[in-house]
Amino acid sequence: MTITKERKQEIIQDFRHNEQDTGSPEVQIAILTTRINGLTEHMRTHSKDYASRRGLLALVSRRRRLLDYLRRIEPGRYLDVIKRLGIRK
Repeated sequence: MTITKERKQEIIQDFRHNEQDTGSPEVQIAILTTRINGLTEHMRTHSKDYASRRGLLALVSRRRRLLDYLRRIEPGRYLDVIKRLGIRK
């Protein structure tokens, strides 16, 4: 359900723009996507875990807002990030 510190650093390395970048929309979306995928697997085996379901919906909503923001400010970066992450839209 949670991601390890090492995995998070790998994601940041893959999606950052420069050495200091840890909070760009692409990085945030990639981290959220990893967490969403982990929670989705958890929900497949624990279908009655309503607290995790609520958290999953919150993560999906946060990722959606970031994707909408990115699409609004720079459509090219938006298309790149959804292609790299395999998010369907």
